[in-house]
Amino acid sequence: MTDTAIVSFPASGCDVSSVTLERGQRQVFCGLAGIVWLHRKIQDAFFLVVGSRTCAHLLQSAAGVMIFAEPRFATAILQERDLAGMADCNQELDRVAAEILERRPDIKTLFLVGSCPSEVIKLDLAKAAERLSAAYRGRVRVLDYSASGLEATFTQGEDTCLLSLVPELPPLADDERSLLVLGTLPDVVEDQFTRMFAELGIGSVHFLPPRQSTAFPPVGRGTSLLLAQPFLGETARALQKRGATLLTAPFPFGVEGTLGWLQAATDAWEIPVARLHEVTAPAVARAQRGIARQREILVGKRITFLPDSQLELPIARFLSRECGMELVEVATPFLERQLMAPELALLPTGLRLTEGQDLERQLDRLRADRPDLTVCGLGLANPLESEGLRTKWSIELVFTPVHGFDQAADLAELFARPLVRSSLLRV
Repeated sequence: MTDTAIVSFPASGCDVSSVTLERGQRQVFCGLAGIVWLHRKIQDAFFLVVGSRTCAHLLQSAAGVMIFAEPRFATAILQERDLAGMADCNQELDRVAAEILERRPDIKTLFLVGSCPSEVIKLDLAKAAERLSAAYRGRVRVLDYSASGLEATFTQGEDTCLLSLVPELPPLADDERSLLVLGTLPDVVEDQFTRMFAELGIGSVHFLPPRQSTAFPPVGRGTSLLLAQPFLGETARALQKRGATLLTAPFPFGVEGTLGWLQAATDAWEIPVARLHEVTAPAVARAQRGIARQREILVGKRITFLPDSQLELPIARFLSRECGMELVEVATPFLERQLMAPELALLPTGLRLTEGQDLERQLDRLRADRPDLTVCGLGLANPLESEGLRTKWSIELVFTPVHGFDQAADLAELFARPLVRSSLLRV
């Protein structure tokens, strides 16, 4: 049996019943942005977006691809004839797929990625994936998913991508047990967690997505599911239907979150808390020293989160409890109550918490509050800066390694940096 927990959840915390639900004009990136980190993670996969020139420009800009680079994503551009129904889109799609696979024989999984334009003209990419899978059977797996921004925020592109992988995962044997970490992590962070799980005595640890699409992790009734990212609710539910057991935990941001996250796994494996403390003590000490330097800049500063990435709650918890920042308002596009229960318990009572977005109303509140720092999407950052409001791009939280103990100080520095820059400009 486990010892007394080292991470305790307060009886109070943020009251879910007081969450303000807003529906109105939104300002978000589309799910195509997820390809930027997914194509780096799954090293033998190719992402073919079926969309417009705007989709292609978005990906090129977000990824910062140099002209001589050859990334593992591309855009099959829908022309006016395609949009008008005057051309056979499927015929052209088959041609582009054949060209990619001939040029890149190392590709083992081809994703057909839907966009706003392809969904508007009702192009059936599921049937196209079936057709291409049959044509290339034994050589490449062809899957489809939607990354349209019509109804979703940009991080949900990863959720729909990983959801398409769930039917492909092999079954876990009835007498086996494994830990499945869900969510894209930079390789360096994944390696850190792998070593720590091994030191703790937790064996058979898998990650989804894997680095190679030919190494899909097994899933079944012996699978314990631990989420590394908070925006993967649909994939988590699909894995639970396959028999996985969800381990509810705070997300691994900062010392407190990472300890709580690891403890969820050690509790499931009945590993004593004393062992968890012993294994993590050096990393905790390093993280606390690094955070302390940034805390000197952040403590007492007021911060507002506009809804964008679905990382808002765990990051707000970290900044409030470990960095001493004052939370003015925390808004998130969608509030997954089951996944966020541990985070809500750690947020301050009386917090102004908003689900969804009515952009004009939120901007009115922001201008009235005048926080020291506003976390928002790229499209709002420059206009707000012109009004004298310091901002932090929320997309940096997805592009930058910020999970775990060794990245905790870097996470705090992301928020200290614009405040330091502002003070230097004032001088």
